[in-house]
Amino acid sequence: MLPQYERLVDPGSPGGSESSPGRSAVRVRFGKLAVITVMFPVVGFLFCVVWSLLYNFDQANATHCMVYNFLPSLSAAIGNYQPQRFVWQASVLVHALPRYAIAFLYKNFHIGLLRKRRKELAYLACMLNITELSSLVGLTMWTSVSNYDVHKFCFSTFVVTSMLYMLVLIIINRVTREGDLLTASERKSIMYKKRLFVANLCSILLAVYFFVRHNSYCEPGVYSLFALSEYVFVYSNIGFHMTAYWDFISANLFFDWKNGIHFSAV
Repeated sequence: MLPQYERLVDPGSPGGSESSPGRSAVRVRFGKLAVITVMFPVVGFLFCVVWSLLYNFDQANATHCMVYNFLPSLSAAIGNYQPQRFVWQASVLVHALPRYAIAFLYKNFHIGLLRKRRKELAYLACMLNITELSSLVGLTMWTSVSNYDVHKFCFSTFVVTSMLYMLVLIIINRVTREGDLLTASERKSIMYKKRLFVANLCSILLAVYFFVRHNSYCEPGVYSLFALSEYVFVYSNIGFHMTAYWDFISANLFFDWKNGIHFSAV
């Protein structure tokens, strides 16, 4: 369904009459925005992997060991060849703007939930979220081929801050939202956050294990298992952020050219 157009009511006008046409706004359901936003990296990454397998199989799977592998690494799939590089960069850049907005939306949401002495958790989560997203943009724009040092720094920062962000959100939910009064959507959001964090943690540990094993023994297929672990890491990260759909399932965003972006929980 298309975004709904409606006029905002001017509370200062007599009887709450409608304001001038300049106050008309576009209302977008947050759930629709969340789905559209998350589909860019989901589809973009899938395209990069499939295209690399179809048209750059030998180059994308080549390693210094010269043994057979069947899946390209994350860096090889998204940054070494065209059109994969362009598709991934476009996907990340397009989805980054609403992600930044959602980071601040979450900050205000968590400040409303947390007690006064624990509100620093809301600011910490926001800082980690913004750093994670900025690192993702950085490692996307500076590939391992164009600038390995910057790419490596951004990737390491992305891994650390993304996992810390997940952990902080789980802590915030534990001290504010666990109880009998939670809605079904809130319970689902908390449940998936915990499961996706575990999947994310296990995938990065497996990736480290397979990477070390590949460099130590040069066994066929081990580097592809490392790549598969990277894929799970990427998609579990995307899934974790997608849980915002359930956190704000009844919310609306109002886009008004005169007054900016407004958020409504109903």
